[in-house]
Amino acid sequence: MSVFERYLTVWVMLCIVVGIALGHLMPGVFQAVGSAEIAKVNIPVALLIWLMVIPMLLRIDFGALSKVGQYWRGIGVTLFINWAVKPFSMALLAWLFIGWLFRPMLPADQIDSYIAGLIILAAAPCTAMVFVWSNLTKGEPHFTLSQVALNDAIMIVAFAPIVGLLLGLSAITVPWDTLMISVALYILVPVAIAQLLRRSLMANGDSRPLDRLIATLQPISLVALLATLVLLFGFQGDQIIAQPTIIALLAVPILIQVYFNSGLAYLLNRISGEQHCVAGPSALIGASNFFELAVAAAISLFGFQSGAALATVVGVLIEVPVMLSVVWIVNRSKRWYEAGISVSKTPASERA
Repeated sequence: MSVFERYLTVWVMLCIVVGIALGHLMPGVFQAVGSAEIAKVNIPVALLIWLMVIPMLLRIDFGALSKVGQYWRGIGVTLFINWAVKPFSMALLAWLFIGWLFRPMLPADQIDSYIAGLIILAAAPCTAMVFVWSNLTKGEPHFTLSQVALNDAIMIVAFAPIVGLLLGLSAITVPWDTLMISVALYILVPVAIAQLLRRSLMANGDSRPLDRLIATLQPISLVALLATLVLLFGFQGDQIIAQPTIIALLAVPILIQVYFNSGLAYLLNRISGEQHCVAGPSALIGASNFFELAVAAAISLFGFQSGAALATVVGVLIEVPVMLSVVWIVNRSKRWYEAGISVSKTPASERA
């Protein structure tokens, strides 16, 4: 791991501070960048996400995806966490902390809106940044891609019913154009670009040109992550500065939810005997959120100045530093994980 990667948490925190400061000092610039949207999907952010994920996607040989069935334990655990646990655990935590414990400290007219934003945040599993987290844990790339693709397919049909059920509404208007364009921009386009480059570079069966390109792009990927943070926090800098107490209170259920779901996914994978290179990304996918979609959906449904929109922005604030801490835990606990009885009894052919 390079010095830059080793201190990634430091650079992330600096970029959050810089983004908030620049958003406060130069709101006009960020408003102009933020207005470059299609169906509330920001195009500059999408371009930066391409730079983030394409180096990881270049490593993936789609011809080997047929072997992903051997990771059925990890896929089953992640689906269970994403769709049967996370939205409902977040709803419970939101009602407990925002609707009850913290109610006296929050604006009464925004309580329901805050809860709605937290539920929307948890109902959308992470799509793009999870490739970065998986790469940092040396996760199995084919598992990560397959799991993300499966989550996207489920999200198209399950997002609205789950949100509608948990918000107690008989019907909810979901921004389908936002959902579909987000999936296309954050997944389909970078996958297509990466595979075209991979096939072109390996046309003669020599992998060295591909390896050189990946080595060149890897630092660019991390820089794109940091630039994305500057933009996202620049867009919301004024709100974060104006409401620090509310930000801190909204962060509590999000933090608990991330550690609970990532820990549960990690333990279930260990109990089932899944490999560590699958358990790591499984835990990260199970805990992280598709905050680009959540922010867009909250704004579309409740308005830019709503408590729901603010709650999803807090999700962005928490997401990166907390997920980096989960990456650290996963990497540091590898020896403990692989000493598990179920893991050690898994046939060597399955653990290879």
